[in-house]
Amino acid sequence: MAGIGGVGRGRRRRRTLNAEVNIINLVDVVLVLLIIFMVTAPMMQGGIQVRLPRAASRPISASRAMNVTIDKAGRIALDDVVLTYDQFRAAFALRVNQKRPETVYIRGDQGARYGDIARVLGIVNAAGIRSVGLVTEQTAAP
Repeated sequence: MAGIGGVGRGRRRRRTLNAEVNIINLVDVVLVLLIIFMVTAPMMQGGIQVRLPRAASRPISASRAMNVTIDKAGRIALDDVVLTYDQFRAAFALRVNQKRPETVYIRGDQGARYGDIARVLGIVNAAGIRSVGLVTEQTAAP
């Protein structure tokens, strides 16, 4: 019986597990995703860029509010969707009925014409909104 237990011990090889992880492929995928997000993030921001006028102001709360942006060229954006004046006039009343905002914040570029801002204010007023805020960039405290 002693010979049976010893049979094959010398021939048997132990398999060792390969514990190495090849992370090169993982790093490649992560870098590609990072590049995709870096390229698409600015596009997802939407709206139009404006330079807000500087004035003494306090921070605003965005609860139940709508944003209207007017740039220097007179383009109008309603919650980051760029519209013509006629489209804005039609869409604003519908959006007010859907959202029921408490306040409308108007972000007017400092180079925007006063007439463009006044026309937008007229539409906001005609829709029954009584709380309108003009968004400015806060100046440093004196």
